[in-house]
Amino acid sequence: MQTIVLSVGPLANVFILLMLVLFIFSILAVFFFSAVTEGNVIDEFRNFKDFGNSFLFLFVISTGENWNMLMYDCNVTPPNCVQGVNCGTSFAPAFYIIFVLFVQNVMLNLFILVIIMQFDTYYISKDNPIIKFKKNLDVFMVVWVDFTATRSRCIKLREKRLNEFFKKLPLPIGLP
Repeated sequence: MQTIVLSVGPLANVFILLMLVLFIFSILAVFFFSAVTEGNVIDEFRNFKDFGNSFLFLFVISTGENWNMLMYDCNVTPPNCVQGVNCGTSFAPAFYIIFVLFVQNVMLNLFILVIIMQFDTYYISKDNPIIKFKKNLDVFMVVWVDFTATRSRCIKLREKRLNEFFKKLPLPIGLP
């Protein structure tokens, strides 16, 4: 019996997470706003009557297009509405603000993070100054901890012991 392992890259992971969030919010939108059939933004094509329309509509507003007008359409409550036409719920502001904050901020930042990580992995050379700095900083910290722990209890280093400290460091950053 063979086990098949499906390897998915980090960009696909972020996309799958975004689709999961849209799936969850689409189900909630159908539950809360399926009775709203008319409004400034809601019409016969853009509505929350079923899951498919809800998913596509939330995908459209995840780009930032008219989400606040949609929130006002879904926030109309009795006695200012017609039952079965434009009656929404008072949960609409919380729903849309949480949706927009999560999708536009968190997911967008995750997407940018994945792009930067891929760029760092494939396009930055090994002799990059930042990579050299990280390596030298790690070496410095190890020598610093060893030097201060064996010599004294304090983290401070007196100027008369600097020469001895720099001789302990390896050559790119220390003294010969």
